[in-house]
Amino acid sequence: MKKKIHIEYPLNPASGTVLWGAISTPSGLQRWFADKVTKTENKIFTFQWGKTETRTAEIINLRNEYFIRFHWTDEEPKTYFELKIQYNELTNDYELIVTDFTDTSEEEDTINLWNSQIDVLRRTCGV
Repeated sequence: MKKKIHIEYPLNPASGTVLWGAISTPSGLQRWFADKVTKTENKIFTFQWGKTETRTAEIINLRNEYFIRFHWTDEEPKTYFELKIQYNELTNDYELIVTDFTDTSEEEDTINLWNSQIDVLRRTCGV
């Protein structure tokens, strides 16, 4: 049984369209999430890291400009990772909310991995 985790990342003022492209398109995800990302079928994305690690994920839920939810095809049925954009009208800032599932023993490693990936997102997209 995996544990659900939520991590919130405040982002500098940016375009919601830029953020959406970075989390929902193969070219956007390839800039910060994986070394190579391809969309093989309508809702199937293939992620590659280095020369040896490849994983496939299916989009299981999506609301344009708001969130995208992927399910790793090799994981437990009810698990997913979700990237959600939240806009704060008072501060004009965006926040990226990551939801993921992890083994309890790997929770800290999973959070550290997301922290590292979001740092890359911030640098590549200027957010």
